[in-house]
Amino acid sequence: MNRSATVSQSEAAQIVSPGLMVHATSLTAPVVPGRREFFTYRDLMVAAATGGKIRAQVMSSSQGLSQPTGWHYHVCEAQFIYALKGWVDLEFEDGRSIRLQAGESMLIPGGMKHNEIATSSEFELLEVTLPGEMGTVPCDKPAGLA
Repeated sequence: MNRSATVSQSEAAQIVSPGLMVHATSLTAPVVPGRREFFTYRDLMVAAATGGKIRAQVMSSSQGLSQPTGWHYHVCEAQFIYALKGWVDLEFEDGRSIRLQAGESMLIPGGMKHNEIATSSEFELLEVTLPGEMGTVPCDKPAGLA
C-alpha cells in the first residue's frame, strides 16, 4: 500500500467534483500528509466527492508503533475505523482497553479521549470521519485510570 500515487491531492480535488462517483485505486488515491509520522495516509477522494461531508483514507505502517500516540480526542461527529491488516491496541477514557484486529471495526464518537498504545509490525486501517475535516487535540490522561 506504500506505492507512490500518480495523482496528487490537489489534482484529485480538481478531478473529483462534489456529487460525483469516485473510484480510488492504489494508483489514483494520493498519499497525503497525516496526523502521525509513522503512518502513510492514502486519500480515497471521498472528501472531494462529498464536498467535505465525509473523509475516507487508508492508514498503513510497516514498522509498527514505537511508542503510544498519547492521549487525545478528535473534533468531529464520529471516527469509524476498520482494521484491514494487523492489529492496534487502544485505551479509552471509560477504562476499556481494546485490541482491534483485522476484520473488526469500531465507531469512536467525537470528543472521546483515547490513546493508541501499540500496533502489529504491519498495520493497515480504513478510517472514515464525519465531517471530513477532523481536528486532533492532545489531552491529559483521564483521571482515575491506572
